[in-house]
Amino acid sequence: MPAGIFRPRRLSRLGVLAAVGAATLAVAVTPASAHVSVAPATAAPGAYTTLTFKVPNEQDSASTTSLDVQFPSEAPIASVSVQPKAGWDYRITKSKPARPLRSDDGAVDEVVSRITWTVAQGSPGIRPGEFDTFNVSAGPLPTTAGPVAFKALQTYSNGEVVRWVQIAAPGQPEPDLPAPTITITAASAQGTGTAAPADTSSTGGDTQTSTAAASGGDSDDGTARALGIAGVVLGLIAVALAAVFAVRTSRRQA
Repeated sequence: MPAGIFRPRRLSRLGVLAAVGAATLAVAVTPASAHVSVAPATAAPGAYTTLTFKVPNEQDSASTTSLDVQFPSEAPIASVSVQPKAGWDYRITKSKPARPLRSDDGAVDEVVSRITWTVAQGSPGIRPGEFDTFNVSAGPLPTTAGPVAFKALQTYSNGEVVRWVQIAAPGQPEPDLPAPTITITAASAQGTGTAAPADTSSTGGDTQTSTAAASGGDSDDGTARALGIAGVVLGLIAVALAAVFAVRTSRRQA
């Protein structure tokens, strides 16, 4: 059978390899979509901790000018305080829990239901290509093991509002707009039950917690970078294989 009969099939295979390589490379170099997140990822039941909300800017021509974080009404937190932040104003909204909470100072019949940060006049906000963090000291955290979501609304200077409010279902992929979530671990996993309240007379403990939280959030970015690099390598390998196949095919035809 003449060799020319196989030429279309060879060219077809070559085209498929090239297309696969180009597609892999294109996917690899596409930046992973960042989202509003909270750290630490896990916490002990009943613990006091610093919650760090990490807010990236995903717009090309608009700045983030507001962050509205809603605290869970089904698992209210008795004590919440905000770390002041230069260039931003904040407003705390309170509400009554379904049932009074107990604290070291007695019954608590009013809890924080949301915190809204708004960029101060004259400040740029979070500009394109930047991110910022917002710290809140909170406790005691819920004592029931499981996820605790903090739904968040991110407002941009062009009026767009991104609603980070979707709750991930167990065993399902992460939704497109996931709510910032921490997981309360089982008491047995921590070795103790309820953690003692942190000493708030100095900022040393909160500073260490905040640093660790920021490191935890950065690990997600490191994973995304590693996956991106792996994708680039696979894409380059596919393109190289396609080129080698093309050279060998042309030699055989010659």
